[in-house]
Amino acid sequence: MSKVEDFLTPAEEQEIVNAIGIAEKNTSGEIRVHIEKETAMAPIDRAVEVFNQLQMHQTKERNGVLIYLAVESKQFAICGDEGINKKVAADFWDTTKDVMLAHFKNGDFKLGLIDGILKAGEQLKTHFPYQNDDTDELSNEISKG
Repeated sequence: MSKVEDFLTPAEEQEIVNAIGIAEKNTSGEIRVHIEKETAMAPIDRAVEVFNQLQMHQTKERNGVLIYLAVESKQFAICGDEGINKKVAADFWDTTKDVMLAHFKNGDFKLGLIDGILKAGEQLKTHFPYQNDDTDELSNEISKG
């Protein structure tokens, strides 16, 4: 098995999917996680590429967020769609990345992802609050490459 398949247990994956559901209860924003073995690109560039491959730009408010991890490359990035980027400062995701990195350094990737997802939901709530008629526009499942 590759490191991607071994990276999280099925139970850990389900906890992450559950965290996405919880985070999206605070915001109309959409959050996804993508995990792959490695990247030769800068992580943010690869995150943008995956964001487009997953067609995450197809949300009504252009408020999708991708948390991207390259397991063997030991790199990650957070990529937000143009609806978010038009409303927030360039360092908007820095606190989320810091929270995640602290857990990653301790080898706790599941907790790092969950805390990052919940933090992203909280941050998005200010600019994209949850609406009563909100629908889940993107899958909450973890994608893998």
